[in-house]
This record gives sequence, structure tokens and C-alpha cells, in this order.
Amino acid sequence: MSGGEPVDAVRVVAGGPRQSADRALRPTRFDEFVGQERNLANLRVFIQAASTRGEALDHVLLHGPPGLGKTTLAHIIAEELGTGILATSGTALGRPGDLAAILTNLDPRDVLFIDEIHRLPVTVEETLYPALEDFRLDIMIGRGPSARTMRIELPPFTVVGATTRVGRVSNPMRERFGIPFHVNFYRPEELQQIVARGAALLGLDLAPDAAGEIARRARGTPRVAARLLRRVRDFATVRGANAVVKGDAESALEQLHIDADGLDALDRRYLDCLVRSYEGGPVGIESLAAALSEEVETLQDVVEPFLLQAGFVQRTAAGRVAAGLAWRRLGLKPPSPGTIPGLFPADVAPEAGTADDG
Repeated sequence: MSGGEPVDAVRVVAGGPRQSADRALRPTRFDEFVGQERNLANLRVFIQAASTRGEALDHVLLHGPPGLGKTTLAHIIAEELGTGILATSGTALGRPGDLAAILTNLDPRDVLFIDEIHRLPVTVEETLYPALEDFRLDIMIGRGPSARTMRIELPPFTVVGATTRVGRVSNPMRERFGIPFHVNFYRPEELQQIVARGAALLGLDLAPDAAGEIARRARGTPRVAARLLRRVRDFATVRGANAVVKGDAESALEQLHIDADGLDALDRRYLDCLVRSYEGGPVGIESLAAALSEEVETLQDVVEPFLLQAGFVQRTAAGRVAAGLAWRRLGLKPPSPGTIPGLFPADVAPEAGTADDG
């Protein structure tokens, strides 16, 4: 750990899980949703076409890092379709019977939202295939020679699946989703609009430059922006301030150990470990996790997406490699081009056997 910085059990800049206050700030219609313009434009077309024909919308797969609005989009899709929505997760559907209980309660054209769809058990996934394609369930009753299959016809419905690990969704499952969308990180100006809208909903008098400061440190993630906004409001409440200006936001965010780049203590520990302990890499994710005493999934799902997007780290075949920006961020001179295995494959071939996860 560098600089004696605290490591909180729940990170303010983490992408999940969603809290009730996040839901209060969540948009409910496309007109309220900021960002993801291309995805929204296409979804509007597909929803309008399905509604005009009186059909269920084709199944939708939303994939991308946590906190970017996949759950929000699922609820907006149902709202725009004018249908009901049932929400579950891949971990909650442990048996085919769990899936059957949900599917048989859907009305025509309803939306079934499955979060973490990559975590569906194989038996449940195989049961879902005919439901996605033919709107039917084939349930095995009994065992042995007396076993028989019971077919249940289902009304047309739409599954909206969300995942942060699209590579872990099996090919047969991915191919059954006619509308796949990658949800991207947000630009600072988009996040500033989201923060300003959230402040208005919270009744907070937030100056535009203060909203911009929160947006700049929100890691391109609306959920993080909402949480930072609430923490800034907490500091303002305790101070008895009626309005929040840029200096107030900066002070609150520094108190939370979130720097001007949006990095928190764990991000800085990650970069410090990669650069100082492993000389910039390449190093495998399991080695980094062991050195940081963190779970591999925490680094992959929470820390790395933003560091990769911001250009601090590169993920190569040989392992994780610190880019020049990470070296300069720590006040160090980056190695000369061609001396970092894996980062400059055109100049230097990656060293074999340096990564434990590929």
C-alpha cells in the first residue's frame, strides 16, 4: 500500500451493486436518458417497429462494464413498449424450475430482465433456448424409464440480458439475441448533464462547474457520478451550505481520496504495484491480485475497465503492462519504446511464461 491511503470495504467509485438512492435518480424514458446515442436511436426504431406490428421485441443483450445503465435501459425498454417487466439474475435461477416459474407468469410481450446472464447454470441455459426461439418450455418430469417431457406454450416475450463478461456468455446463447449492444463509457459532458439532473432531483443547488468536477472524476460511469453527487451533498449538509460550488466539490472529493483523474486508493495501489513491484509488467492478473490482496474479479470488473479505457494499462497476451501514462502518473520516466515486453509487439516480442492468466 502506498502513501498510507485507506482501502474502504465498499468503494465509492465502484460500479455496483445498485442502491435504492441510485434508483431514485434513474431515468425512466428515453427522453430522460443521457448518452449512448447510437444505441438509443436503434432501440427506438426496433421498439417502434415491434409495437407497430404488435409483436414482442427481439431479445436484447446489453454488455459492458458495471454502472453504465444496462439495468436502466432494460426498464426503459419495458416502459417504452408499454409492457410489464420481471427482473432476476443468473445466480437466482439455479434450476430449470426457477426459470419455468418466471416464464409462465409473463404476459404477452412482457420483458424478462436477466442480470449477470453469463452466470446462468448450464441446465437453465439449455432450458431457456427453446423459450427464446420458439416460446415454449420442455420440462422433464420423472426419472428413468418413466420420465416424460411436458411441453408448455409461452406467450411471445422479450428477454433483456445484461452482462459485464460477454465472453463468458456461450455462443449458442449469444446467437439467440437478435439485438446485441455494447454499452460504452460516458463523456465528461454527458456525465455533467447526468449530475445536474441528479442534483435537481435531490434538491441540491449545484453550480455548473461543481457538476463538471464531479463528472470529471466519475470514471465515465453514471452510477459512480450519482454516488459522488450524494457524498458531495452529505458534506454540504454537514457544513450547512445552501449551495455547492466547484471548490466545495473538490474538497469533498479529495476527502474521499478520489483524485483529479478519478482514481481512488485501490486504483493507485494497482498502478503502484504494476510499475514499482513488477517494473511495468507484463504480469498476470492472478499475480497482481495476490500482491494486492484483492479478488481477481474485483480487479477485472471494477478496477481495470477504467484504467484500460483511460490509457493507464494495456492488456496483452503476455499479461498486464503499464503504459507510459501510468509511469508519468507516478512521477517516473517511462521506459524507452521497445523495452517493455508486450506493450510494443512490433519492436519486442512478449516474453514467454510471464503471465499466469494469459
